[in-house]
Amino acid sequence: MEAMTIGKLAELAGVGVETVRFYQRKKLLREPKATGAFRTYNADDAQRITFIKKAQELGFTLSEVKELLELNTKPRATCGTVKSKTLAKIEEIKTKIADLERMKSSLEKLACACDASQDSIKQYKVQECFDYGLGCKC
Repeated sequence: MEAMTIGKLAELAGVGVETVRFYQRKKLLREPKATGAFRTYNADDAQRITFIKKAQELGFTLSEVKELLELNTKPRATCGTVKSKTLAKIEEIKTKIADLERMKSSLEKLACACDASQDSIKQYKVQECFDYGLGCKC
């Protein structure tokens, strides 16, 4: 693929121009080569942005993404390094899932209690709704 402008890169990668610039400031993306009056990018840059976005969707922070990207340039990096980072992220995700399950359960109790009762919500303390489910037997 031929060299492209920042606008073309952003379009190809499915992000905004400011996102490309932000990634450059964060050192996640290289500074582009200047070709005449324009700075040019290539397909590798678009692929890198796609990787960054996918990693973020998986829950990696930009700092963690940067560490992952740097593994390619570190001579001592091994698959074991990637595995340990991945396993740590899996544990973090498991914790988040458990938290989300507790939140879901509390919200289901609150929704059930509100369906079961025509009482005014003013008689309940919302913080107690999560703990006690307003006495609902759902």
